[in-house]
Amino acid sequence: MRTHHCGKLNKDHLNNEVTICGWIHRRRDHGGVIFLDVRDTTGIVQVVVNPENDQAFKIADEIRSEYVIKATGLVEGRPDDSQNEQLTTGEIEIKSTSIELLNTAETPAFPLDQSSDVGEDVRLKNRTLDLRRPEMQNNLRLKSQLTKSIRDYLENNNFVDIETPILTKATPEGARDYLVPSRTSPGNFFALPQSPQLFKQMLMISGFDRYYQIARCFRDEDLRADRQPEFSQIDIEASFVSEEDVMNLAEEMIVSTFKKILNVNLGSVPKIKWHLAMEKYGCDKPDLRNPLKLVELSDIFKQEEFKVFSDPANDDNSRIAALVVPEGEKVGRGQIDRYTDFVKEFGAKGLAYIRVEGEDSSSLSSPILKYLSEECLKNILKNLDVKKGDLIFFGAGKEKIVNDYMSRLIARLGNDLALTQEGYAACWVTDFPMFEEASDGSLTSLHHPFTSPVESNVEELDKLKPLDINSKAYDMVINGTEIGGGSIRIHRKDMQEKVFDLLGLSHEEAQQKFGFFLKTLTSGCPPHGGIAFGLDRLAMLMVGAESIRDVIAFPKTQSAVCLLTEAPSSVRDESLEELHISRKED
Repeated sequence: MRTHHCGKLNKDHLNNEVTICGWIHRRRDHGGVIFLDVRDTTGIVQVVVNPENDQAFKIADEIRSEYVIKATGLVEGRPDDSQNEQLTTGEIEIKSTSIELLNTAETPAFPLDQSSDVGEDVRLKNRTLDLRRPEMQNNLRLKSQLTKSIRDYLENNNFVDIETPILTKATPEGARDYLVPSRTSPGNFFALPQSPQLFKQMLMISGFDRYYQIARCFRDEDLRADRQPEFSQIDIEASFVSEEDVMNLAEEMIVSTFKKILNVNLGSVPKIKWHLAMEKYGCDKPDLRNPLKLVELSDIFKQEEFKVFSDPANDDNSRIAALVVPEGEKVGRGQIDRYTDFVKEFGAKGLAYIRVEGEDSSSLSSPILKYLSEECLKNILKNLDVKKGDLIFFGAGKEKIVNDYMSRLIARLGNDLALTQEGYAACWVTDFPMFEEASDGSLTSLHHPFTSPVESNVEELDKLKPLDINSKAYDMVINGTEIGGGSIRIHRKDMQEKVFDLLGLSHEEAQQKFGFFLKTLTSGCPPHGGIAFGLDRLAMLMVGAESIRDVIAFPKTQSAVCLLTEAPSSVRDESLEELHISRKED
């Protein structure tokens, strides 16, 4: 139907007759001569329609935005004063000899060249129109390149692509499952997988030494900019490997992919232990492009009378963290008040600060100076690398809360003060705790319950307090976003049962939920481990998008609704009866 794509035409095609197909991006009528900007997936080319050509001119006169046409004509050079440097085809145009109208279109819900001014709900409701925009086309094409690069790398390293079930057994991994009722087994349900975790481990038990899959995963959880109820995961597992083996392979894969697709050299990826990351950055997803770091100062305040600081300083579950902001004189009192309101959203009771106006403690200014001893002020300066003009913020309180709001403050300041550098910075976070304490005092897995502890046997594990147990887990972080996480897995039944026990699962519960898996561990399970990368999150990072929805063709909203298809939707009573489900009236 066509001889060339719109965006591929250039001066090499001068005086050639070509046929193009595409959508009308823009129509302009200049004194009887009609100009059509025709767009396809490769770009835009200008078609000129003169009134002498009755057939073409009549159609061009009726054409509107997003009509679909086929145009044939001669490629000519544009006059120097009408060339368009913003288009790859800006030096040429097509002088039409014929135009065929392939389809009409209703008035678009929004102009494609002005979509940035359109609300996201309008874009999602008209997603097929939105996907015609070059930005969205480029995003999804890069994601396709990303997938191919990952596949090529893994195939070249002897990994086998194996599909795992979508309809499976509910095995909770931290989020709620999406459940599917079974027609053939009344009262029972399948679950959509939160990840292929157990299946990939069972593939290792089955003797498939190296497995991978671009896996579809489902989690019924509260959404945000980097989450969707269904998403794609680059899933990798290998037998007879250590943490270093998995991290080295995954690092090489990601580094080579960034080089291949973006021509970005991530360099050698540093490793940061979890406890150090929490101490220095307040989170386990540090953005190394941001130079701001926390400094622990609890010891300095233990003997102070100011209870705002002395109470947390003497509490093992609390901390006092200082944050030095260079050139803090640029931050006015009004801005400090706004930062105070900001951190209060995340549990802070306030945000103490000190301005450094000279070289010693006598040149400090702050509303809190009158509550602190001279020795304390001297120790603050001694422990912090400060200079004239710096601003010091303090976070004091329960460790978990302080880490949360101070890490958010670091990110906010990095953006507001242009401290965060452009580009990409990656790191590994390692040596995660095995468990964390929930609000009700119970234990939960920091990663998942199949992660191996550092200890090699149950006897060694019994000697430790649960919160002192570390795991063989590791996350890769780029620009403050966790793009992948993995671990060495538990490969012994007694160890797996012990971890279930520590998590509060009774023997009966463990058998009911994981009995099939525990049985497979007794059939000769090799040591194994792996990692999973969020494909959509990685693509979002690489294209520089603000939301994961901009790299997914047909995403859901934050309330897990598809505005295009209006899913989820009600179903007929007859369908529910077949599934032995009754509708509960409100």
